[in-house]
Amino acid sequence: MKVSSDILKVYRSLHLWTGIIAGTVLFIGFFAGSLSMFKPAIDRWITPPQEVLQSIPIEKYDQLINQAQEKHPSARQGFTLYLDHQKSQHSPMVWFDEAVDREINLDVYEWQGSLNAQDELITQKVLPSALANLIDLLHRTGGIPGGLGHEFLGVYILGIAAVLYFLALVSGLILLLPSLVKTFFALRDKNKLRFWLDAHNVVGITSFPFHVVISLTVIVFAFHDQFYDSLESVVYGEQPLFNRAPADAKDYQFNELLSVDQLLKKSQAIASDYEVTEMNFVGLQGKRPIVRLSLLNTQEVVRGPITDYAFFHPYNGTLINTTFSTETGSAWNGIVATFFALHFGSYGGDWVRWVYFFLGFSGAFLFYSGNLLWLEKRRIKQKKSQSSVVQRKACYVMASVTVGVCLGSMLAVCVTMLLGKWLHNWVDNINHAYLFVYYIIFLSSVAWAFLKGAARSSVHLLNASALAALALPITSILALLPINPDIEVSYLTWSTYLTNSLGIDLVALLFSGIFYYGAKRTQKRAESGDKDSVWALQAEKQTDDRSDKDFDDDFDPNLALPTPRRQREWQTDY
Repeated sequence: MKVSSDILKVYRSLHLWTGIIAGTVLFIGFFAGSLSMFKPAIDRWITPPQEVLQSIPIEKYDQLINQAQEKHPSARQGFTLYLDHQKSQHSPMVWFDEAVDREINLDVYEWQGSLNAQDELITQKVLPSALANLIDLLHRTGGIPGGLGHEFLGVYILGIAAVLYFLALVSGLILLLPSLVKTFFALRDKNKLRFWLDAHNVVGITSFPFHVVISLTVIVFAFHDQFYDSLESVVYGEQPLFNRAPADAKDYQFNELLSVDQLLKKSQAIASDYEVTEMNFVGLQGKRPIVRLSLLNTQEVVRGPITDYAFFHPYNGTLINTTFSTETGSAWNGIVATFFALHFGSYGGDWVRWVYFFLGFSGAFLFYSGNLLWLEKRRIKQKKSQSSVVQRKACYVMASVTVGVCLGSMLAVCVTMLLGKWLHNWVDNINHAYLFVYYIIFLSSVAWAFLKGAARSSVHLLNASALAALALPITSILALLPINPDIEVSYLTWSTYLTNSLGIDLVALLFSGIFYYGAKRTQKRAESGDKDSVWALQAEKQTDDRSDKDFDDDFDPNLALPTPRRQREWQTDY
């Protein structure tokens, strides 16, 4: 397929600069997003076994609710029941002393309740680990702190980055069209730059639909308030965009609450193929009491990260709303549910989650390899027209930012997960420790990249990531060893083999090997590669004072394509 050279130059410039501007923050979003595909597993992995109460049969939940509200009046405001005994490590019943916000609160303690062998209430007050939610927040904000209105600042920044990301995807596809058939799946190893370029192209093309979906859904999630306001004023007018439970004139008593069995029958009547995993009771003593049922069906496209939802009146059983198609549902629910499901991968079961897990890492690879390719391509083109190459200071800065942000974020997450177990018994609030450890490691990694340069720091950070990832399964193995009963602290850590989350350790072991292999390859490249590269250990860090106009390859007069031969060279290279 032939495309005009002028068009190619425009789209190449668009692809380069949109990718470079958005790449580093999106790397964190994709990396953390891959991990958030398994939030429940991470939550089980990091939760100490003494903070989980035993499960009970379904028929005993009403007895548990009655005993809890008698001894703990705060449970009358609202509580959550966890019915999925095999997959959830939560206690059967959880409630709070005060109403909590939807967003993460690092300081709120929760009450857990269950029944003992004599069907008597047992409770404990614990500070739940927020590690899994913080990783998800890292995915949503890129780790950028601060707020703007009622939303996180990082959410809006990632939304803007997603716009640039979509432009980079489209322009990258147009760049590859002239040679797509010829070079598709070609991994030419005549030189390292060509191999990286081919790998970048293969990953980008094969995962193109996934990345388009992610970019568009991130835009919708980031600016959903603006979209909803526009729809409400332009499309819906006076009609409400969302159904809301009407204010209830009657004052209900807690003993009028529908039983768990009655609510299960209500859910079966509207969604017989779904399994109820949670029941979240809210505002039980207010004017708008609601119980939200989480409905699991791996064969359907669902609204939430894992489940669909149905909302009932907890006293009279009236169906208020659902997130799936029913007689009372709206067409809008189906559209929104599709957007959510395509982003979350909440369809097809665990195998789709694993596909999304690796696709997320492929996206992170695109951003990292894209910056590497841009730096090396500039050097090679400069070398063709000059006897010696002197890298500009901006190139060293960009290389250090790429290494510090990308590798530093992965190292910070690994160390945070590791210390989450070892520090649990030694700090008052482990959730604040997560934040402290992550940002200390992340900012130190960025500083180290600038101090030592991209070449040295990349080797150091990859080796450190390999050790941190390897320490995760080692920690679980150490927890299996007998502990001296004379030690005041009865345990130092806990084994994940007892909490059905062995997969976390196995994935950590896999990535430990990947990080180690990457460190060795990077070390070899730094020692034996071209000495005028920013990735060389012995590179002379001289700076070039050329103007920023020459910083973009598109302004280089040597890139003009006046002849058919140059046109063919362009199409072959890009």
